[in-house]
Parts: sequence; C-alpha cells; structure tokens
Amino acid sequence: MISKTSTLRAVKGAFVGLALAFTAGAAVADYPTKPVTLVAPYGPGGASDLAARIVSATAPAHLGNGVLVVNRTGAAGVTGSTYVAKSRPDGYTVLLSRVGSQAAVPAINAKIPYKWDDFTFLGLLEQNPFVLAVKADSPYKTFDDLKKAIKGGKKLSYSSAGVGTLLHVAMVIVQDELGLPADTLTHIPFKGGGKAAAAVAGGHADMIFQNLSGVISQIRGGKLRALVISTKERAPTIPDVPTATEIGHPNLHVVVGWSGIWGPKGLPQLVVDKWVSTLASLKKDKAWNKMTKGLGSIPSIMSPADTKAFVKVQYETIKQIAERVGLAVK
Repeated sequence: MISKTSTLRAVKGAFVGLALAFTAGAAVADYPTKPVTLVAPYGPGGASDLAARIVSATAPAHLGNGVLVVNRTGAAGVTGSTYVAKSRPDGYTVLLSRVGSQAAVPAINAKIPYKWDDFTFLGLLEQNPFVLAVKADSPYKTFDDLKKAIKGGKKLSYSSAGVGTLLHVAMVIVQDELGLPADTLTHIPFKGGGKAAAAVAGGHADMIFQNLSGVISQIRGGKLRALVISTKERAPTIPDVPTATEIGHPNLHVVVGWSGIWGPKGLPQLVVDKWVSTLASLKKDKAWNKMTKGLGSIPSIMSPADTKAFVKVQYETIKQIAERVGLAVK
C-alpha cells in the first residue's frame, strides 16, 4: 500500500522536475545569458587565432553577449577540438573550426577521439587561399626556382602547425604534385601557424605553405616572399603573386583554408538558430568583412547544411590523397 508520505514526495518531485525543465527551457530561449567561450585550437598569432578574434570583436553586437577566445592548443588542433566535442551542449562552448583540425586530421588519423562530423555545424565563416612562401632574402625568387632546387637534390625544409595539419598536408601535396616522395623535404612541425611562419622568417625553415591570413603581415612587412597562391584567381592583397594555374600546377587549388563555428553534438535548435542569425548578420557587418578581407580571406558565410556538405568534400578529398601517398593512420 502506498503511503500518503510517498505520494506527497512523488508529487513534489514531479513539480520540481517541471520547474527545472521550465527554467532550462527559459535559459535556452534567452541564450546567451553569459559570454560564450570560443575555442581556437591553434596557437596565438596564427590564422585560427586571428579569425577567432575577429569574431570576438564583431559577433557580440549580433549575438547579444560577449565572445571570449580561449586558445586550447596541441596535437594539431585535436586537443581543442576534442574539448569542444565533449563539452556540455548548451551553446556556451563553441569551436573556431579549421580545415586542419576538422577535415585534414580526421581524414588522415582515424585514431583521434572524434570524427569529422562529431559536431553541430553552425556555419562557415570564410575561405582562405594558401600561399607558398620563403624568407624575403631567400635565393628562390619563383616557384620554378624552388622546384629546380628540390628536384636537383637540394635538402630543404618546411615548417607547419603540426603533424597532420593542412600546412603539413599541403606540402605533402606539393611533393606529390612534383612526382617526389612525401619525405623529400624535411618537415619541421610547430605548435601553431604563427610559430611556423616565424620560423621561416627567422631562417629556421626554408618554406611554408600557409593560409594567406597567417602570413600576410610578414609578406607586407618584407619578412616573407610569396611564390604562388592556391586560388584560381590572384588575390587583391598580393596581386603580384601568380596562381597555381599560372605556374602550371592547377592541382594545388585543392589546398584552401577555411574557418567556421562548430558546437558539440546535440545543441538545442534555439542555440543553432541564434548562431545562424548571428552569422547572417556578420555577413552584412562592415567591420567583420573589412577585417576578414584585410587578412586575405574571402568572406563565405554558409548555412549549417551547406557547411556540412562543403566540409565533407574537403574531408573525402584529403582522405584520398592521404591514402595514396601513405600518410593515413588507421
């Protein structure tokens, strides 16, 4: 027989549950009620960090609260990406996604703690061409000069943001394009694109194939010389640099960077809708466009569905290349 005490407890419990559910629902409806943490999975000064800080400076006016950038670096972007993938799906921890950590690394290494689609896709931000750059006083003034040296047996090195990042994969693609083994050039990995670019500018590595946004300041400052750009058309910010097609290597067009905003799987639809609305506003935001273009990036706001489809193509393309050149880890 059920006692009155047990019945009262059950009723009270039901009311408490309803109250908590109502409160949680109200909190989501009012999202965000506090600053949102935007995790940049690479180090300060690199393309990931710069893109994140532009979002931090411009998105709050449209989001309705602050955006705090936190650099969680390590393992070619895997550390920060894993942190977000396993975070509470409440919208207060999101990821500044990158082609390296969200497409290249998952395509190459099946042993990392997440798959390329283990996130809620909120939208793409921008696309960024890659430039192959050397130190400003390097003896290699053109891509052809560099190609001749490499094919002639010159022992050269390149820097990257880490093993498996697109900066690493990009140079593997260059070597494959030249018909050379993937280990022809010496790979020097760093923790982040900023340090990798600084290594070339300081003479500690011979070259880098990096996002234009990550090296544009060194190019403008006369510390680096760009030899080729991966886009089909020349970039307005460095109009004297030839495209991959112009130098006879159109296959290098596959090397393109991008940034997006991802959340953990299972984000409430209201949170997704808020970010979709915020990104739509950024698309028209003069400050965001100016700063994004200033880095050499191409504003490319996309819907969650279009973003996922875009990333899937990148992931599958890189996976095919990695398997062909023996770079894949299974």
